[in-house]
Amino acid sequence: MTIVDIDSAGAVTATVRALRRGELAVIPTDTIYGIAAAAWDRRAVARLFESKERLDTKAIAVLVASATDALRLVDGEQRDALRELTSPHWPGPLTVVARRRAGVGFALGGDAGTIGLRWPASAFVTEVARHVGPLATTSANKSNEPTPATLAPITALFGARVTVYVDGGELAGAASTVVDISAGELKVLRQGPIIVG
Repeated sequence: MTIVDIDSAGAVTATVRALRRGELAVIPTDTIYGIAAAAWDRRAVARLFESKERLDTKAIAVLVASATDALRLVDGEQRDALRELTSPHWPGPLTVVARRRAGVGFALGGDAGTIGLRWPASAFVTEVARHVGPLATTSANKSNEPTPATLAPITALFGARVTVYVDGGELAGAASTVVDISAGELKVLRQGPIIVG
């Protein structure tokens, strides 16, 4: 278990190395702390569910390094809608659930035909995702419990199950707004900092 400061020279490198090895990392986003795994690594994502004590009927969202990266994961018929919805708000605290492109086999739980995507307003997360690829990321808490605003209680929760903890100071923001466009119309699943609809 390693704790690194977000501003330290090795923070990105340590996080990327751990995620590429199939390990978990706790990372500060632009809203709250998240616990992350490489989305393409099924074993790592399974460990993420286990560490969170989260049922696999509840999907985990994916953080990406750009809008272009998000569009590559979405069914072609939904790309225009995703682009239109996110262009005023990305990077930022908006997660969009859309139909997956065929062949995107990430084991994220929930409906295997959809994917929740967000490009956060965090230079750190963007850089990590640029090197690792899409990150399966969810709040750094036990399922259905509050997310601590500081790192110390998070390290107490997960201990050695997480390889790298990145300290970004106090994060007392609200979780992202979540909207679903997979059925062809916009449905707000969770209201957060961004008002849509």
